[in-house]
Amino acid sequence: MPLDLKVGDKVELKKQHPCGSKDFEIMRTGADFRVKCLGCEKQLWIDRPNLERRVKKVTNKED
Repeated sequence: MPLDLKVGDKVELKKQHPCGSKDFEIMRTGADFRVKCLGCEKQLWIDRPNLERRVKKVTNKED
């Protein structure tokens, strides 16, 4: 079952970004996700299966 991820959600991933941060903000959803590293502000494109596999926890959900 797919995770319920929305634009604005903040997620913690299992592996860290090269800058050292594990926290990312979801910028775009769909078949591919655009996420922004909260450490260095770099934006990445990740497909849904890879992102769902890498998410450790959703740290902040906006309602």
